Amino acid sequence: MNTSSSTRFCPYCRLVCLSFRKQFSRHWFHLSVIGQCWRCLVMLFAMWRLFSRPFTFTVIILKDPTAALQASVLFCFNPASIFYSSIYSESLYALFSVGGCYYLVSRANNIAVLWLALSGFARSNGVLNAGYFGFQAMHQAYDAFYLKKSAFLALWILISGALRCICIFVPFITFQAYGYYNMCLGRSSDEMRPWCKARIPLLYNYIQSHYWGVGFLRYFKFKQLPNFLLASPILSLAVCSIIYYVKSRPEIVRSLGFQASVEEKSSMAVIFSSQKPQRSNDTQFSEKYSSRNQENHNLKSRKKIRQGKDLAEGRTVHGSLEKLGYTSAFVLPFILQVGFMAATAFFVMHVQVATRFLSASPSLYWFASLIMTSHKKWGYMIWVYCFAYILLGSLLFSNFYPFT
Repeated sequence: MNTSSSTRFCPYCRLVCLSFRKQFSRHWFHLSVIGQCWRCLVMLFAMWRLFSRPFTFTVIILKDPTAALQASVLFCFNPASIFYSSIYSESLYALFSVGGCYYLVSRANNIAVLWLALSGFARSNGVLNAGYFGFQAMHQAYDAFYLKKSAFLALWILISGALRCICIFVPFITFQAYGYYNMCLGRSSDEMRPWCKARIPLLYNYIQSHYWGVGFLRYFKFKQLPNFLLASPILSLAVCSIIYYVKSRPEIVRSLGFQASVEEKSSMAVIFSSQKPQRSNDTQFSEKYSSRNQENHNLKSRKKIRQGKDLAEGRTVHGSLEKLGYTSAFVLPFILQVGFMAATAFFVMHVQVATRFLSASPSLYWFASLIMTSHKKWGYMIWVYCFAYILLGSLLFSNFYPFT
């Protein structure tokens, strides 16, 4: 096996492989980007393909393997990395939420529901992932009712979408029911906590408000200014990503995606169309970069095929849509989610939590990869920010000092 030539399949591979001298380390990176293309690698790391889904998911959305690789590497060194490398819930939530999004765009809706529901078990903000299915149901019902003139199909899409959203809410509802059962039922009125008597008894909201002082504008105090400064980089990145998208596609944002072109909707039928083709062009496009035929043993011929024929085919299928990248209508639901999360972090939560609260938002890394490509200076600043917070977080968090 010619391992030296295996480092030439992308401009980042040589740098990464130089950092990991051992043979298996090169295989890890090779498997995550190209897939199990050699028979000798088939037996290795069966679960690695599962954990490389964020890269494939980004390729499906952006249709740009280079940007997908940049975004994936940036996620590995995100400013909240200290929480991903310790016994904390961020890494588990990121695994389930990004994995669920991958299965969603791959048309495996039932598996996506399971993964996104599991993200709700990891963190309470997992309930926001139900918005993806709400967005999907809204557009597919419109397509079925107004374009295909099928009221029954539209009703069925709305019902199935609502059921999927409810399934994602189940972990949060289960936690509230568990708290109510243990702390409220069978107790006298004097023994009950105030939240037990509320019209909608929510233990989570009561704990956040009563013990942690979480609430609208309750954190807006002069003494909290350092925490606002601590959260300002991630919030600035979120705001800039939203402004850039809104300025680039104002008609898409105003219409919630309904004014997307027919060509754009057809390329993203998994969200916008009620039809269910066996395989979408997006999935085929991404799979050409994530896995190759195991029968092919010649790396050089594989590279020529991938860079020549496959790239030409991908560009022919997607045409000008490949150039949209971050400004694609496919990105809109992620923009809406990160906008809601950023506003909540700034106005309601302890603002310093924003760094890890937003760390699993894919659109931030997509926008950052765009900046790295188009504005090198700001790209370097993003890397400085990430590594500075990794160092700062490692020092503060491990010594029980406040950090996000």
